[in-house]
Amino acid sequence: MSIATATRAGLRTTLREHFGFQQFRPGQEKVVRAALSGRDTLALMPTGSGKSLCFQLPGLVLEGSTLVISPLIALMKDQTEALAEKGIRAVAFNSTMSTRERQEAEEQVARGGMEFVYTTPEQLANREFRSLLRRSSIDLFVVDEAHCVSHWGHDFRPDYLELGSVVEELGRPTVLAMTATATDEVVDDIVRQLRIPDAEIVHTGFYRPNLHLEVIPTPDETTRRERLAGLLAEQSGSGIIYASTVKAVGELTDFLQARGFETASYHGRMKASDRTASQDRFMGGDVPILVATNAFGMGIDKPDIRFVIHAHLPGSIEAFYQEFGRAGRDDGPSQCILLYSPDDRKLHSFFQSRRYPDAGDLVNAHHALKRLADKSPTFEDVQAISPLPKTRLKLALSLLRSRGVLKEDLSGHIHLIHPDLTRDDLARMVRDYEERDARDQLKLQRLVDYAESRGCRWQSVLDYFSDQDTEIPACGHCDRCDAGAT
Repeated sequence: MSIATATRAGLRTTLREHFGFQQFRPGQEKVVRAALSGRDTLALMPTGSGKSLCFQLPGLVLEGSTLVISPLIALMKDQTEALAEKGIRAVAFNSTMSTRERQEAEEQVARGGMEFVYTTPEQLANREFRSLLRRSSIDLFVVDEAHCVSHWGHDFRPDYLELGSVVEELGRPTVLAMTATATDEVVDDIVRQLRIPDAEIVHTGFYRPNLHLEVIPTPDETTRRERLAGLLAEQSGSGIIYASTVKAVGELTDFLQARGFETASYHGRMKASDRTASQDRFMGGDVPILVATNAFGMGIDKPDIRFVIHAHLPGSIEAFYQEFGRAGRDDGPSQCILLYSPDDRKLHSFFQSRRYPDAGDLVNAHHALKRLADKSPTFEDVQAISPLPKTRLKLALSLLRSRGVLKEDLSGHIHLIHPDLTRDDLARMVRDYEERDARDQLKLQRLVDYAESRGCRWQSVLDYFSDQDTEIPACGHCDRCDAGAT
């Protein structure tokens, strides 16, 4: 089917024959039509609303290839395998590939006819890979988890900052950005960073009435654990327990197993094989409860999660919404519970104290660039002589780039434009990050307000996201409304 014949009936036929659905879910058809017409689009759709179909269907209709940028290697693997089972040609590039696997994938793309190419933002830093993509016909550029682009988003990732320039380098294909969580400020930042000022915004709302919200006060750790055990005794089906640290994941897992609950653990410091084993056991239903840090969940497609319990306070309402939104993707009733202790704020203050680069970081990054100024270094060259960790170095260089201190050419070489900056000059530049730290503190306070509010929980969430289109005077789907609060 060509774009010209993409009638409503034709799209529904493609929907039915390739994806097995009889009709579009709210917002999907509007996003699909925007992509097919060549309009840049930002889609804000809740977890479980079918965002992947919004780019997979137009990707089938369009003649060229669709490039999908995702932060999740596991999700890329799942989606390429699912597409292959439908007879759709798809390939993924990521850091886990062997040399032979990568060579075969590159040959597939070079031969043409590859309908979907999945990759991570980190892979796009490779000049040879970008050159391969430039020789391909990319007509749809998809940014999944687009909140990662924004400095103000709850899961900002520096590698996403380069996507706007990659779009230009690839000949300016249509951009489709997708996320489940974004405030108005984050929406504006995504549009600016991706260089899509005229993007159509498709927003289907944040309210999910099948999710019941509840907050349970837990003044101390003993109370927290006892309340958690009591809740699990009342729950049926599978669920996720989110803990704030790796240590807490281990302690809660041991506690629950000692109480006779079948649980598995998941966190970023586990060996990859152990993480995969825990995830497979949970996803396959062999173990009903997974205790995890926020390293688990993004892109996970398990529709029958009946409860999500936060054992500790998350860092923001965005993160909270994204995590509890993993419940009830089958539209069945599910419980979303926060065990709230005011003392949890202290842990977040510790984490945030070194989240952003300071003046010393900028001085170190600038000094490394000055040492290599005659060589037009790559990021890897700068990293090799800088004392900064990789992520902090990326943040520092990003700030210097945004202030015109350096520029990067298409081959990835960095050119220092202002080598004579003083420490005071660099200190003034870092004030932008000090503002971000203040905003992080404000976001945390908004979640505390949610936990301590006497009003409707859902209304608190919708107010945060400026969702003015949804009216729920008494939602009936939170503990406050159950108790008759208004």
